[in-house]
Amino acid sequence: MIAARLIDSIWATRKSESLSGLKFMLAEEIGGVNEGRRFVVVDIISAGIGDRVIVSTGSSARRMLGNDDIPVDAVVIGIIDDDCNFD
Repeated sequence: MIAARLIDSIWATRKSESLSGLKFMLAEEIGGVNEGRRFVVVDIISAGIGDRVIVSTGSSARRMLGNDDIPVDAVVIGIIDDDCNFD
């Protein structure tokens, strides 16, 4: 799992049909050796821009969506409480 901050929404007017109805966001990793790395996530818990979140990746992320064949690599699975510190 990865700790990240959601920094923007991503809109895709054309995408695979299997991705219809999913909310895409741009995330930036916080803490660790890849701090600052940006990547696209699917938000299934209605997090918002500026929220610190927990992200699941790979096959675990696809299982969160209930479909191992969906072309998704990262899914927001939790919002981090304000009292956590990653510095």
